[in-house]
Amino acid sequence: MINFNDSILKKLVVHHIGNKHKEGVVKISDNLITVSEGINDLLMHYFLNPFKTDVYFNFHHEENIESNMVFNIVNNIFENKENFLSESENLAHHLFEQSIHPKIKSGEFYIAYIENCIIEDEVVDAIGLFKSESKEQYLKIFQQNSNFEINSDLGVNINKLDKGCLVFNTEKEFGYKICIVDSHSKKQEAQYWKDDFLMLKERKDDFYQTNNYLNVCKGFVKNVYNESNNIEKTDQIDMMNKSIGYFKDNDSFDEENFKSEVINEPEVIDAFNQYKDHYEQENDVDLQSDFKISDTALKKNQRKFKSILKLDKNFHIYIHGDRQRIMKGFDEEKELSYYKIYYENEV
Repeated sequence: MINFNDSILKKLVVHHIGNKHKEGVVKISDNLITVSEGINDLLMHYFLNPFKTDVYFNFHHEENIESNMVFNIVNNIFENKENFLSESENLAHHLFEQSIHPKIKSGEFYIAYIENCIIEDEVVDAIGLFKSESKEQYLKIFQQNSNFEINSDLGVNINKLDKGCLVFNTEKEFGYKICIVDSHSKKQEAQYWKDDFLMLKERKDDFYQTNNYLNVCKGFVKNVYNESNNIEKTDQIDMMNKSIGYFKDNDSFDEENFKSEVINEPEVIDAFNQYKDHYEQENDVDLQSDFKISDTALKKNQRKFKSILKLDKNFHIYIHGDRQRIMKGFDEEKELSYYKIYYENEV
C-alpha cells in the first residue's frame, strides 16, 4: 500500500509538450514553480489521488537498464537534487520525441520531486511525471457590485489525471519501484507513455504471480477444459470454483499441492501444464511454483471466475460448490435436457 499523508511537494516544474507529428514544439520553463499553500494541496490531490493500485513496474530495456533514458535521468536526480531542473528538460525533450502518433494530444508536462512517501512500510522520496492532455470548460460566478456575473474558462479537472508515473527511490538494482496511471491506456496511441517513453515491465512480485496464475486457471477452463473436449459445463464451473477456492483458503501457493487438490487427474494435469507453458511463452511471463498469495490480486480476479450455469433464456443456476449435488439428464418424452439438484435446506 502507498501512503501520502505526510508527503511534501519539494520541487515542481512544468513544460509544454506538443505533438511532433503535427509539427508541435517543446516549450521549456526556465525556473521552478513557487507554489502557494492552497494550490499545493490541489496539486498534491491532482498528482497523487489516482495512485491506489498495488500493481508495480520497473524500468526496462532489452539491452541493459542503463540504456533506458528515463531510468538514467531519474537516477541522476535522486543522486543530486540540484540536477532537477536541467534533467527535467531532458525528460521533456525525450517525451516530445515519443509523441509521434497523430492522435496524441499536446499538453502540460509536470515534473515533481516529492518527499516522505510511504510504500510497503518504507519511507522514500519519489519523482512524479504527470501530463495533462484534456481541458474542460467551467463556469466562474463572481459578484460585481450588487449583482452576480457568470463567465467561463478552460482548465484542468484535478479529479482526472490523464497520465502519471511515480518513481520511488527504492529497488534501484531492479529498475526502481514504479506505479503508473493512464486514463487512455486501452487506446493504441496511449502506449507511447508506458512503452515508448517510460519503457516499463511489470514488477515480478506476489501480485504479479497471483494475477498471472489466476489468468492461467481461467484461460485453461475457457480454452482447454471445455465442451469441445467433452467437458460438461458443470465440471467447468466446478474447476473454476476449486481454483479460486484454493487461492481464498491459502496464504501461499504451492503448485504441486494446487494440482493435487484442484485438478487431481493425471491427464488433466498434463493438459494444464501444456497450457501454462503456452501462456508463459505467449505473454512473456515467468511464473514461479510457489509464492505468497496477494489478496489484492485475488479480489481483482474473483469477479472473473463466474459460476453461473445459463439454461436457455429461462434459468440461471449459481453453483458455488459440491459438484456431486447437481446431475444432468435428458427427458426423451419431452426431448429436453434437465438438471437434478439436491439440497438440505431452502433459504
